[in-house]
Amino acid sequence: MGSVNGRSDNEFEDESLVSPDTLARKSLGLDRGQHGTLSDAEQDFSVKYLKSQLFRSIKVVLFTAKINILMPCGPVAILINYLTANHAWVFFLSMLGIIPLAERLGFATEQLAFFTGPTVGGLLNATFGNATELIISIFALKSGMIRVVQQSLLGSILSNMLLVLGCAFFSGGIIFIKKEQVFNKAAAVVNSGLLLMAVMGLLFPAVLHYTHTEVQYGKSELALSRFSSCIMLVAYAAYLFFQLKNKNTHDPVHEGGSQHEGSLVDEEVAEISQWEAFIWLAILTACISVLSEYLVDALQGASVAWRIPVPFISVILLPIVGNAAEHASAIIFAMKDKLDISLGVAIGSSTQISMLGIPFCVVIGWIMGQPMDLNFQLFETATLFITVLVVAFMLQDGSSNYFKGLMLILCYLIVAASFYVHVDPASVEDKSPQG
Repeated sequence: MGSVNGRSDNEFEDESLVSPDTLARKSLGLDRGQHGTLSDAEQDFSVKYLKSQLFRSIKVVLFTAKINILMPCGPVAILINYLTANHAWVFFLSMLGIIPLAERLGFATEQLAFFTGPTVGGLLNATFGNATELIISIFALKSGMIRVVQQSLLGSILSNMLLVLGCAFFSGGIIFIKKEQVFNKAAAVVNSGLLLMAVMGLLFPAVLHYTHTEVQYGKSELALSRFSSCIMLVAYAAYLFFQLKNKNTHDPVHEGGSQHEGSLVDEEVAEISQWEAFIWLAILTACISVLSEYLVDALQGASVAWRIPVPFISVILLPIVGNAAEHASAIIFAMKDKLDISLGVAIGSSTQISMLGIPFCVVIGWIMGQPMDLNFQLFETATLFITVLVVAFMLQDGSSNYFKGLMLILCYLIVAASFYVHVDPASVEDKSPQG
């Protein structure tokens, strides 16, 4: 007992010795140690957090979409270009490599729109929605391939209006074969009006050229094209303002009303952060730019190797690559009875190309010293004019079915066959650059 008491007394005595000054000193030392440990822990935590965020972002962007299995085609195309310089394989693999990059670029733009609000989001969608076509066009302009630029942009409009919209109408009509699918007729009418305005902008320079009624041959046509392009850009800016300020005009037509809108909002959740979206936009745009340069350089060689006319490659093949993601999304939304979104993807993209993409390329060509104009030749201009009339006629009653979709797809096959046997009569590539 004594020893126990002694030990207990010593323990109590030891406890009394450590207080209060010793305890204070030990607590200060412990605090310093703890603060140091917490600081290291915080640093470790921040590093681990950044790594986890990085891996999560890479996983979401690069490994969630099945189409990303085509991404290795891009590096393989570059490798083949340096090893064998086989233009046919370089062109083919570059096309396949651009498809998933274009789809992921659209994904990053949608993610960024969650944080920027509807106004800036609309501008971002207008800017990046057709970024692939614009990047390819800029590299073609840089190489002086003006007809390739004109035909690829024209092909993008035709592809969206006939093939994409036709597939959406057809697939939606098959799924809802006993139900008539409807969409907002007011929004379709506005887009059809803008497309007809674009046809007007392309028609007058071509008519001016082929009727030989220019004041100054070669110069008046180019000056008219640049003036009309500026007017079309102003009109598209006004359209964006109108669309964003008058949202009730563009509301989806559904029987469900607010319930459908609520479910749509619930489904849409941002998967990556705002800064991650910015970084991925920059990375994907750079990758598309690199592959686009190889694609454009190999185009002529691929045309010779495959014995396929350059107009067919420019009007049919290149737009299908650039619009691959839009094709899939338009069909998926139509099969979910969200036809307004499908219409926005197809007709909205055509409007962007005709009123933003084409005038933008004319202005860029002006800056580069390239004589890029709105004279798309009579064959191409007539094709666009008839296509706009056919689609406007299909949209006038605000409803769709599988037969309308089938007609649009068959019209696109006629257009594709026409460009396969079409020889470009007068290439604008031979023109000398004018200021």
